Amino acid sequence: MYLPDFEYYAPESVAEACQLLSQFGEKAKVLAGGTDLVVKMKNELLAPEVVVSVKNLEQLKKVEYVAGKGVRVGALCTHNDLVKSDVLKDKFASVANAAKQMANNQVRNRGTIAGNIVSAVPSADLPPILIALNATAKLVGAKGERTLAMEDVFTGPGKTVLANDEVLTEIFIPEQKMTGSNYIKFGLRKSGALAVVGVAVAVQVENGVIKDARVALGAVAATPVRAKKTEEFLKGKKVTDDVLAEAGVLASGECKPISDIRASAEYRTDLVRIFTKRALRKAVDEGHV
Repeated sequence: MYLPDFEYYAPESVAEACQLLSQFGEKAKVLAGGTDLVVKMKNELLAPEVVVSVKNLEQLKKVEYVAGKGVRVGALCTHNDLVKSDVLKDKFASVANAAKQMANNQVRNRGTIAGNIVSAVPSADLPPILIALNATAKLVGAKGERTLAMEDVFTGPGKTVLANDEVLTEIFIPEQKMTGSNYIKFGLRKSGALAVVGVAVAVQVENGVIKDARVALGAVAATPVRAKKTEEFLKGKKVTDDVLAEAGVLASGECKPISDIRASAEYRTDLVRIFTKRALRKAVDEGHV
């Protein structure tokens, strides 16, 4: 398998990257880690006339804590950057854990958080936990920049709200009132497996009572989705096995999975029930985000 011919640009700034994307429009694709784009080009699924590499944008490769506000994650951080980040281990261990569950070590060394998000694969591992933690995405284009809630980035399988001239530059995870969070997935093998189901939760528990909760589901709809009815049910409830089990039942009713080669819709629905309860229990018991 060979790559098709294309023009190659490696801009030195975000502004230059956006200008090139604006200039070439739909003819251009952004190259970050390449674990998605290069594979699709080799398999003749994509044939961009122009490739804009953002490898030189060093400012987008940092994980930083902003005192009193939260953690800024540069869009070009690799999954293993997140896994190894002391900042994330301290502030949002669940995000580092989700990154560790992505693919295998070789892919995690190359694949970026930007690629994981903008490729908009419904089974991606990072979006559910970022949604559960109320993270935002910063998009920069030739005409300016905008910040969106992570859950508002996705519009369908392989589709996002990004305009042709926009690039994702950072993810921001705000300081939390939540006392615990967790992401768990089910795959068909231990390493390198796409999620058959992914469940992310964040909870605020005080004196054994759930004051707030966010539940995000992956691989069970066209985009990652919030289980909002489940969230409302949990608020004000005392933590018991029965309550967490009922939350799982409610969450299973909020997903819209498909049947494919990895699992039937019915199997995925039941996994949501089981994994929502497990994720909530772990988030409550471990007591850290």
